[in-house]
Amino acid sequence: MADAAEKAPESKVTGSWADEADAEEENKSPAEATTSEEVALDSLTIEETRKINKEVSDPDDISIEAVTSGDAIYESAKKFEDLNLSPELLKGLYVEMKFEKPSKIQAISLPMILTPPFKNLVAQAHNGSGKTTCFVLGMLSRIDTKLTAPQALCICPTRELAIQNMEVLLKMGKFTGITSELAIPAETANYIPMNKRAPITAQVVIGTPGTISKLITAKKLSLSFLKILVFDEADHMLAESGFRDDSRKIMKFIVRSSPDCQVLLFSATFSDAVRVFVDQTIKEIFNRDYNQMFVKKEELSLASVKQYKVNCPDELAKVMIVKDKILEFGDKVGQTIIFVKTRNSAAMLHKSLVGFGYEVTTIQGALKQEERDQIIKEFREGLTSVLISTDVLARGFDQSQVNLVVNYDLPVEYHTSEPDYEVYLHRVGRAGRFGRKGAVFNLLCSDMDRLVMAKIERYFNCEIAELANWQSEEEFKDALKKAGLL
Repeated sequence: MADAAEKAPESKVTGSWADEADAEEENKSPAEATTSEEVALDSLTIEETRKINKEVSDPDDISIEAVTSGDAIYESAKKFEDLNLSPELLKGLYVEMKFEKPSKIQAISLPMILTPPFKNLVAQAHNGSGKTTCFVLGMLSRIDTKLTAPQALCICPTRELAIQNMEVLLKMGKFTGITSELAIPAETANYIPMNKRAPITAQVVIGTPGTISKLITAKKLSLSFLKILVFDEADHMLAESGFRDDSRKIMKFIVRSSPDCQVLLFSATFSDAVRVFVDQTIKEIFNRDYNQMFVKKEELSLASVKQYKVNCPDELAKVMIVKDKILEFGDKVGQTIIFVKTRNSAAMLHKSLVGFGYEVTTIQGALKQEERDQIIKEFREGLTSVLISTDVLARGFDQSQVNLVVNYDLPVEYHTSEPDYEVYLHRVGRAGRFGRKGAVFNLLCSDMDRLVMAKIERYFNCEIAELANWQSEEEFKDALKKAGLL
């Protein structure tokens, strides 16, 4: 992976990522702004949080399969106090995260993560279930605050996901004093040659595989004190078409320096092929068994998101649907992400929509890092409402205002015409995040599109409703009403 290490400022886990930007606007950081209203640790109760976090999709009837290795027995956590967490972490969960109790995914996985002798875990859970909390809490809980050295490492497939996970870490660990650093490709203006940068002393490091690998190779990232290693979107990190080589290289580095390091592999999806590879990898490199947690395949698709398919006679019809139906109604229901297959498709659609007078932004892998960051920042802040994206944002991108997703092109596996089921699920998961309402429109233009769509329906054992007339404004309105958006 062609990226360069960035010397990110080491930061206390107090506030939100990019405090510098907030300071420019308000002349003080979020950490300074909240000092006067901190709650005493010894008086903290759930009631004092007042506002309960509703940002987790947690259906009571979801079926979770947990497989433990050896004779280990774990008791599900009914409340966060059952997990023997520090008062500072409990305060972060209740005051900053606004949680009331663990979600079902958290209740089952957290005891497996936090109970000695800290076994490895492969965990698959649906989008919006709170799995980020699981591994972030796992990392924060293992840190010795007196040791100024890397003790927890989280590796993500994209810089956007790394930044997002850092935001969660800073928020959840606000009261702990734990230090953290981003290890992602540097912006051109901030680039520091590897041989000139200081060794990392932050206690938690979150980054992308290429940058992490370079830091380790250059002896700038010590692995001697590492207690916990997390792979987010692990199916992509260990897929042959993903970052398998870098991931295995990092694992081998770590096992030589810290053989007892706990490994957590989290993802919303695990294909059968990746499952087999994960099993082989953990047993081969770490030479030990591991705990597992999986959600049934047919329950992966978010129940709160309505999916539709629209047959289009040609490419122009797809553009007209986006212009006249999606964008016209989209402003009334929230933000929209339009997924395309290639950079060329992204450029074509962007040019068409701008030509019709619409304000849209487009993100794809060829952009400079600072351009990608700026586009994401504007979208997060609501300055733009329509984002065209390749699959660089399909995984893990959380934006609660996104209620509409358009699959302008259906996802297929690289150099084949077979559906990429995992990417489809991740795209769907961008709409209606955290259990909110959402709608997905799949635009089908060819017989191949219809075949791919049929295979997706069979795979997830679901029937996706069809809009009979792509030109009917009433049908689109009705679809959005059924999705609870109008």
